[in-house]
Amino acid sequence: MQLPRYELKAEKSLMVFEFLSEGPKGKIPKLIKFSETNLKGVYNLAFGDKNQDTGEINDLAVSNNGDSEKVLATVVATVLAFTDKYPTAMVYATGSTQARTRLYQMGITKYLLEIQKDYVVFGQKDNIWHPFKKSVNYEAFLAYRKKH
Repeated sequence: MQLPRYELKAEKSLMVFEFLSEGPKGKIPKLIKFSETNLKGVYNLAFGDKNQDTGEINDLAVSNNGDSEKVLATVVATVLAFTDKYPTAMVYATGSTQARTRLYQMGITKYLLEIQKDYVVFGQKDNIWHPFKKSVNYEAFLAYRKKH
């Protein structure tokens, strides 16, 4: 996807990324972390504002900085980088609220054809994983790189 995105800073492991959201509310530090779940090879994608005091993610903050598409494109860029380094990893993501999950779903839906060139995407509904379909509301998402 060739969408505008923010410049990223990453740890060497590519498990943690940082960037600055820029808009009417100023420069807001954002943090993205990939962490292995209790399922081998499945990594949780955590994202939100960076708490300047603790260095942790605040995934409930609402920035409203007018740049949501650029922010989501930046998060997608981290998934690309992460799965370049860890090509067998599966990435799990869900929003911290229903509204955020819906926002993620809208982003996946908007770029689904492009995403599916390189990734297999699933949506979770009622604790069952299904191949992602545009017309279904999901509770979480799982994606992994296709082997080319």
